[in-house]
Amino acid sequence: MNKIKVFIDGQAGTTGLQLKSKLVKHPGVTLLQIDEDKRKDTAERQRLMNDSDVVFLCLPDAAAIEAVKLVTNPHTVIIDASTAHRVADGWTYGFPELSDKHFEAIKNAKRIANPGCHATGFISIVYPLVSVGIMPSAYPVTAHSITGYSGGGNKMIADYEDPDREEEIGTPRQYGLSQTHKHLPEMKKVTGLDTEPVFNPIVSDYYCGMAVSVPLYTSLLNKKMSAEKLYAFFSDYYKNSEFISVHKAPESGFLSPIGLEGTNKMEIHICGNADRVTITSVFDNLGKGASSAAIENMNIAMGFDIATAL
Repeated sequence: MNKIKVFIDGQAGTTGLQLKSKLVKHPGVTLLQIDEDKRKDTAERQRLMNDSDVVFLCLPDAAAIEAVKLVTNPHTVIIDASTAHRVADGWTYGFPELSDKHFEAIKNAKRIANPGCHATGFISIVYPLVSVGIMPSAYPVTAHSITGYSGGGNKMIADYEDPDREEEIGTPRQYGLSQTHKHLPEMKKVTGLDTEPVFNPIVSDYYCGMAVSVPLYTSLLNKKMSAEKLYAFFSDYYKNSEFISVHKAPESGFLSPIGLEGTNKMEIHICGNADRVTITSVFDNLGKGASSAAIENMNIAMGFDIATAL
């Protein structure tokens, strides 16, 4: 296996650290390192970026936009883990399982926007329904999403792991209350919905794992679809996926957001009856929702087997 050179810009953050831990085990990657005292040295960062086959950006949005300007090597593939380019022109959205078209676009892309974690779960459910005409684009979609606190980055991790933390931190807490969550633009654009969904994100007192649920009235769909029919539809839609599997409601009667930590796997659970259905996507917000998805995109763009190091 020919090795490629890879640089992570922003490797000290949660996603950057996750990427590094996985990439050092990738047989096709030579990971370029920046000296600790030069992490903010623009000239050194630029040198390493342009010497790389792939650059991962694990930076705040404004910094990611500036970092892209440093790359002048036309052969360098940039995979941006920030929100900055997910709905930007000229960038490919990095969710290969959605369709053959998405896979091929990633395969040939030089600029790939890695999806947001909440958005990954939402889009895995809504895109197939809208794309084949089961769900009208005008459907009034609502989504609920519970996530571990690692999704909030280093500050939130420190808050949750502080032994002197406030009592309320130990309870599930809603956030994004103003309906301006940063994932909403990609949730609307990628799925083809006419409007952004009403989105209810919740952070809870565990490290990682995520469950994104979309409730449906089957009478409002373009086709009469029971839970059983939706299970058959999603099973067929993702039948060739390496990482996504489709399931009926758990026999226990409970559905947990944990269980897939450290993997790039996703489970889609179809629960309900002929009239009302909830479709829930379960995955690791740091895995399929961040670093593992970024490596999956790199594997496709650079011609590796899709599951390498995953």
